[in-house]
Amino acid sequence: MMRGNAGWGSGLLGVMIFSGSLPATRVAVVDLSPVFLTATRAVIAAGLGALFLAALRQPRPARGDLLSLATVSLGVVVGFPLLSGLALQHITSAHSIVFIGLLPLATAIFGVLRGGERPQPAFWIFSVLGAAAVAGFALDRSDGGAITGDLLMVAAVLLCGLGYAEGAALSRRIGGWQVISWALILPMPLMLAIAAATMPGNWGAVGASAWIGLFYVSVFSMMLGFVFWYRGLALGGIASVGQLQLLQPFMGLVLAWSLLGEPVAWTMVASTLVVILCVVGAKRFA
Repeated sequence: MMRGNAGWGSGLLGVMIFSGSLPATRVAVVDLSPVFLTATRAVIAAGLGALFLAALRQPRPARGDLLSLATVSLGVVVGFPLLSGLALQHITSAHSIVFIGLLPLATAIFGVLRGGERPQPAFWIFSVLGAAAVAGFALDRSDGGAITGDLLMVAAVLLCGLGYAEGAALSRRIGGWQVISWALILPMPLMLAIAAATMPGNWGAVGASAWIGLFYVSVFSMMLGFVFWYRGLALGGIASVGQLQLLQPFMGLVLAWSLLGEPVAWTMVASTLVVILCVVGAKRFA
């Protein structure tokens, strides 16, 4: 029980950090290209990971873990940041955030496929209900959202779910922060080359808000959030703790409204209540 509660507490901290990712990305891509943002945030976070690994004298990952680390890199280091950054050129952060509610279902499915977990049937009922409540936001086109942005977000969520599940399974053996650190270091040479090739032509045109957004997604979203998140998934279970992601859209919507001034539908309150009930139900039957 204590192990499960610790997992949920750590996972919740991770979700709170991740909730600011899309608003920060939205601010950053106003002045920075999504490709440059994706590569640069990975390079900065990889530098932090390398420092942690060296300072704490962590052993190199086993050769058999390299494929899993590459999968994590594909999902959370490259895939989700790049696709969500591209999506945010077509839709608002408030609109994009609702797709994060589909992450628990994606994470749970990949947890079954990659992590060997077998949640009870009732878990899937609550997961689908929660995901449906969030997906209902995407049907609302009153904010001018484009289908291109929606499709990019769906692809981003699928890759992110794969990276979450793979990283959580691997973190049981080598530790959560070690997983994200090595997953960042693995593609670092490529990311460094891409960042150098896509640098802004006019640095003076990049506003302070874009740099703040880059700092947040590099240090918090790309590193610190995963330290708590992978620890939570490893302790509490991929499918169970993964349901906390259903709360992330609503945390992010509050940030999008309060910090960016983006409109948020009043139906958020009703949907939040439905989602919270689904999280509680899913936790019980996971």
